[in-house]
Amino acid sequence: MPYDLDVISRSTFLSEALGTGFLLAVIVGSGWAVQQLGADSASQLFIHAVIVGAGLTVAILVFIPFSGAQFNPAVTLALVLRRQLDAGAAAQIVIAQLAGGFAGLMLANFTYASELVSMSSIDRGGVGRFAGEVFATFGLVLVILVLIDTGREAAIPAAVGAWVTTIIVATVSTGFANPVVTIARAFTDSYTGIELAAVPAFVFAQLLGSLLAVGAARVLTIERKNIHA
Repeated sequence: MPYDLDVISRSTFLSEALGTGFLLAVIVGSGWAVQQLGADSASQLFIHAVIVGAGLTVAILVFIPFSGAQFNPAVTLALVLRRQLDAGAAAQIVIAQLAGGFAGLMLANFTYASELVSMSSIDRGGVGRFAGEVFATFGLVLVILVLIDTGREAAIPAAVGAWVTTIIVATVSTGFANPVVTIARAFTDSYTGIELAAVPAFVFAQLLGSLLAVGAARVLTIERKNIHA
């Protein structure tokens, strides 16, 4: 099972770097695209959501056999808390995610004729956005954990892609739901950017959402076992 990572290999780290890089390239690239196309705000958001959800689905399908296609420290943290991943290996995986994420970000910036790294000026502060990030990440991690616990791992790519598409539109924060994505997006002055000052609150909200999801999944699993005992 790809989420029981007893053996950590080079392919695990490469998978996480490539997958997270693909994700950031799609997020930032689609942001530049809708911005340059000059679509209205509603169309920009919808197009961006569909492209990111589709791209993430493909990336998960490709890389899930190698690392579980985590691409997200909030997911990695959940696996550590569930003792499905060693803390030392998790730290290395997060480094791979960061490296890949920044590579994907810079690639997208470069291909759209922007500076490789440029600070975002988009203000995403506020209590509502913080709450939106808790909810978005809680749902994302819970979807993954419940599908693992109920033996439906094959549904993870489609379910995660659909959830990410949903939260981009449905949450006022536009569903970052990923600390690496959040940190990287502070360094693009595109439609998808986030002002650096808002990053710590977003990351804290995402880690909180992950912790809550681990607890909720545990309660659901115990309850399910008791019912079927």
